[in-house]
Parts: sequence; structure tokens; C-alpha cells
Amino acid sequence: MIRRQTLFALALIPLMASAGGNHGGGHEAMPGSVGDPDEVDRTIEVTMNDQFRFDPAHIQVEAGQTIRFALENTGNQPHEMVIGTLAELKEHAEQMRRNPGMKHEEPNMLRLDGGETGELVWHFTSPGEVDFACLIPGHLEAGMKGAVDVRAPD
Repeated sequence: MIRRQTLFALALIPLMASAGGNHGGGHEAMPGSVGDPDEVDRTIEVTMNDQFRFDPAHIQVEAGQTIRFALENTGNQPHEMVIGTLAELKEHAEQMRRNPGMKHEEPNMLRLDGGETGELVWHFTSPGEVDFACLIPGHLEAGMKGAVDVRAPD
């Protein structure tokens, strides 16, 4: 006969595993896919700053385009750009709040320390709105988010 404490401990195993250091899981409803750097259609420069803003915060692209986001953190503290649905971003931000040491290993995000630059290449597959945000605890809540309007090709 299995005791209640044993059942409770067994139920906690998946939760403890997901609370660990790295976060590299797949996202089922990912709005697009990793882009091929050799097939970039357009480069868009985006800055991140310590006022918790992206510039630009609203971007327009066409479905089917591969975009190189040339990112620059003009602030002193770390910031990141994470692409996803708003619901997914909020859920992930909550995970990061509970696990502040979480490291990312995902192709839909880039984290930069103050003064750093980097690139994120993304292929937008279908029309609609795709969100992006900084998921460092407190940054999304301070308004550090934006959206990509993915339009149908002409």
C-alpha cells in the first residue's frame, strides 16, 4: 500500500524538474519558426532600454518573410526579446518570476547585457499578430513589450 506522503512526493517530481536551471522546452503554438540567416528578407533594428521599452514597439512584416532583428541594449541592465503569443509570454514571465536564475536556451529569444548587441532571426509563417516582450522579472509588467503585425503578402 502506497502512503499519501509517497504519492505527494511522486506528484512533485515533474514540478521540481520544471523548476530547474534551464528552460529549453518547445512551444506548441509558436507563431513562426527559427529563420535561416542566409535567407533574410529584411533587417529591423530594435533597441531595448532601461525605461523598459522597445524601439520600435510596433513592427510590420509580411507572412513568409524572414526577419533579422538587429538588437541593441542601450541600457545598463540586462534585457531580452522573446517572441511568442501574449498568453505564452505572460506564462513564461511568471515562471521566470518563480525561478529568477532560469537560463534560456530557446531560438525565439535573445538576452543582452547593458551595451551589448546581437541578432535574432525569425521566419513569420502566417498573417496575424505576434508579440514580443522582455521576460526578466518586472520588465513585462513595466510595459516592455511590443507586437509584430504580420500581413498577408500582396
